[in-house]
Amino acid sequence: MKSCWLISIITLAPLAFATDYNDGIPPNNDFKWMNLNLMYAYKEQPRPKNTPNDGHDYLELEFGGRSGILDLYGYVDVFNLTNRDNSDKKGQPKMFMKFAPRLSLKDLFKNLPWGPVTDIYFATLFNWGGGGATNYNENDVGIPSEDTNNSFWGIGSDIQVPWFGKMGLNLYGLYDLNKKDWNGLQISTNWFTPFYTFDNGSFLSYQGYIDYQFGAKDTFAGNPQAKHGGAMFNGLYWHFDKFALGYGLKLYSDIYLVKNNTNNMKSSGASHYFAVTYKF
Repeated sequence: MKSCWLISIITLAPLAFATDYNDGIPPNNDFKWMNLNLMYAYKEQPRPKNTPNDGHDYLELEFGGRSGILDLYGYVDVFNLTNRDNSDKKGQPKMFMKFAPRLSLKDLFKNLPWGPVTDIYFATLFNWGGGGATNYNENDVGIPSEDTNNSFWGIGSDIQVPWFGKMGLNLYGLYDLNKKDWNGLQISTNWFTPFYTFDNGSFLSYQGYIDYQFGAKDTFAGNPQAKHGGAMFNGLYWHFDKFALGYGLKLYSDIYLVKNNTNNMKSSGASHYFAVTYKF
């Protein structure tokens, strides 16, 4: 794990000299945004087959932007806001955070863009809290006392794709900070694609992501797991000024490397998400 921090330092050193913003004028590609999302998730996975409740509400603060060489995305979720007894998050940890900083290496490659590739990054991703989807005992039963504490390290890019526009594409190695060990690879992509604009200026967008893990062994830290698996989120959203309404269909296959139908756990199939968004 120490090698990851060393790579970070080595990566940052030349970039600090290659990028000069001392004139006080922000780079023209700098931006920032923040959304407040009120969400409801129906049959989110993985989940025990015999759970008596099917869904939960949550509040999400989502943010992102670009400042110089730093590209950032993240969100914080707070589950079961009114502590309802019929929520499938009842008695579970209240919060989860995803934090995904990427450091641009563009200034090291003077001949960018390379065709559809417009930027290259040293990419990282951190998942914290939420009850530990990757933490299961030898019977594939969740360990509620141990939260997720995962880190991902790799190479990322921005690419231009016909119709989709700009997409992020990242390849990571997964290092489990709880188990202090590497656990395979993950490829991730994301997109935000407006595809129809109404006369009043509102528009429809197709937005989502794919996270797919592979290259894992069939056991990790002494526990059985799938060798590959992931999820795809397909969102259809209507945007108007500072508001948005959305529906998302999320498809799973052995999500978080939890084997489907093992010890009463369901980790493959579909779930549904509903969102009301306010944009800052």
